[in-house]
Amino acid sequence: MSQVQTIVLVHGFWTDASSYSEIILALLAEGYEVIAVQNPLTSLADDVAATKRALARIKGSCILVGHSWGGMVITEAGNDERVSGLVYIAALAPDAGESMMDLLSQYEAPSASQHFQEQDGFIWISKEGIQRTFADDLSLEQSALIYATQTAPSTALLTAKVESPAWKNKPSWYIVASNDQAVSPDFQRDTAKRIGATTVVVESSHVAMMSHAKEVLDVIRAAAASN
Repeated sequence: MSQVQTIVLVHGFWTDASSYSEIILALLAEGYEVIAVQNPLTSLADDVAATKRALARIKGSCILVGHSWGGMVITEAGNDERVSGLVYIAALAPDAGESMMDLLSQYEAPSASQHFQEQDGFIWISKEGIQRTFADDLSLEQSALIYATQTAPSTALLTAKVESPAWKNKPSWYIVASNDQAVSPDFQRDTAKRIGATTVVVESSHVAMMSHAKEVLDVIRAAAASN
């Protein structure tokens, strides 16, 4: 095993840390320490703080993994000296001063957007939206579980901006979900190229860590082995 002993996982909108369940169990079986952050999804600062608390618990170096919105979080939190590399899964990877809206507004609105439901400053996704667009390559039972346990993001996250992007100073890997209907695959490809990431394309919905865990694990292992 490489010097990297710990993998820290950061989830995105509507999922929680359990979205990495298969990934976690596999990594633990291989001898890694694993921490899956539970993002409050109330503000970028709150999510970065939650990730920093996780980083403060580890010894040595780690690979920091972010799915979707989690890419915003690891882009900021990844400046921590304990982070050796960044793995993005169908994720945002902004430059300084860029928000989610700044990035995604340049691309066609995803089909998932018609299934969003705003209530009291938070955004929920409908059961149909999860089944048809967000996680359409999962079983109905799995998508129903996502719906039942979803963590709704604050609308404030749409315009939150990163100050210091860690990908400028840390090696990065990017998993493009080519069948994604929540975040444009074209956006993902362009993002991976812009940050100079080692890129792997997976024929997956937005939740590649659930539907294509093996491929995601391969990328995480490669990132760990390179440090």
